[in-house]
Amino acid sequence: MNTYHTLISGIILTSVLSACSHKQRHNTTDTPPTVSVAYPVVDSIVLYHSYPGYLTANLETDLVARVNGYLKSATYTPGELVHKGQALFIIEDTQYRDAVNQARAQLESARSNYIYASNEYEAMKKAQESDAVSQMDVIQAESSMNTSLASIKNAEAALETALTNLAYCTVRAPFDGHISTSSVDKGTYLNGASSPVTLAKLYDDNVMNAYFSIEDNSYIKMISEGNAHKGIDYSTVPIKFSEELPHSYSGTLDYMSPDIDTNTGTLTLRARINNDYGELRSGMFVSVNMPYDISPDAILIKDASIASDQLGHYVYTVTDSGKVVYTPIVISDLVNDTMRIVTNGLTPQSRYVTKALLKVRDGMTVTPAIER
Repeated sequence: MNTYHTLISGIILTSVLSACSHKQRHNTTDTPPTVSVAYPVVDSIVLYHSYPGYLTANLETDLVARVNGYLKSATYTPGELVHKGQALFIIEDTQYRDAVNQARAQLESARSNYIYASNEYEAMKKAQESDAVSQMDVIQAESSMNTSLASIKNAEAALETALTNLAYCTVRAPFDGHISTSSVDKGTYLNGASSPVTLAKLYDDNVMNAYFSIEDNSYIKMISEGNAHKGIDYSTVPIKFSEELPHSYSGTLDYMSPDIDTNTGTLTLRARINNDYGELRSGMFVSVNMPYDISPDAILIKDASIASDQLGHYVYTVTDSGKVVYTPIVISDLVNDTMRIVTNGLTPQSRYVTKALLKVRDGMTVTPAIER
């Protein structure tokens, strides 16, 4: 009998413990999970239109060979920064040095001839005073002197040309900049005298130019008194890239084309960008953000809290009773890379879920925790 009572007592105790455990698990499941929520930020925001554009260096030039001869060497490392006046290419110059020496000799000869001719002319003039020579002799002496003087000028011009051609044998940097690789191999014979041969390209990329085009109606709005009255600043515009760079950039508008392209209905503009970190390169594609309006009471939420489906964009909001609500929204510009303007669907009093979006669903009950 004792064994029977002991067995019954064990079964009852096990049932009670099981029921308590089930009740405890049930109470844990019913506790609403805590989720992070935030209220939208209301602020005055400048609105932008983004226009595609491209970069060019402040100065770009082809380095060319302008004389004939064999390319002896390239005295730089491709891609490096070179400085104004630095020798970059050397062309074999023997014939040009010889030409300089010949031109100098001809100039010295012409000067000697002039000295002799001028002395003879002076002597003829004195001799004429005593009727020792005729007027014709004096005229001939003067003509010889003038011919010698002309020979000096021709020799000087020939020497200048020879010196110029000799100088062309050394191709130097016309300004500071980054240089491309050589397009001509060492030892190549260059026919630069008949047609200049491109050796490399030099870029002054300390300052970059961003060229882009805007629609004619955007131009009209830009110069209208209404937009100017709103305080929109068109002088400096943000510049964005397809991939984020380590530094942010903005450009100063310094050029507007004098006409509108009738084929495209657009106006070309240029923004100057300081390339202080050397990250920008000619040919890069950019997006230029031109301001077009100011929204004085824009509603901003964290861009990371926005999800999308086949119906569009949405966020999860939380009611005063803690219920999660699927809330469609209409979005606009991204602000400061993290905040997104919402033009429809939210009010400043809407609490939206900021984290763990995959852990909440429409209709569930949560405990909202306001982010600080």
